[in-house]
Amino acid sequence: MPVYTLQINGKPQTADVDADTPLLWVLRDHMGLVGAKFGCGIAQCGACTVHMNGTAVRSCSLPVSAIKTAAITTIEGLSVNGNHPLQLAWIEVDVPQCGYCQAGQIMTAAAFLKRKPHPTDTEIEDAMQGNICRCCAYHRIKEAVKLASTKI
Repeated sequence: MPVYTLQINGKPQTADVDADTPLLWVLRDHMGLVGAKFGCGIAQCGACTVHMNGTAVRSCSLPVSAIKTAAITTIEGLSVNGNHPLQLAWIEVDVPQCGYCQAGQIMTAAAFLKRKPHPTDTEIEDAMQGNICRCCAYHRIKEAVKLASTKI
């Protein structure tokens, strides 16, 4: 098995895994970073979203061999103290119900706000539509993204 050296949350990490192992399982099972969740396994729900070089990607379908030298950021690496504007907005708006999808929602929103810091409601809805929330907290998610955009 090959050994991969990955840049995870600003630090080099090694993983001795098969080339086709999805990044999600490398993060969860080999690095103890369990913020990204398994939802569908086919990159459709967004629960596993992380950043690769600042772009939101679905880690459940991304083989570790495709990462090469890319910088990976997980919800654990979004901010040192959990005080990213999105994390604070999530708390202020009281977004989560079950919470299962929330890390993926936040990571999608963070990549979006980096590209579009002052979005309209429609732009927020469009950017977030690929993330599924089983509790249907979509209105609160949109409000939290909107609130965070005023603080970034």
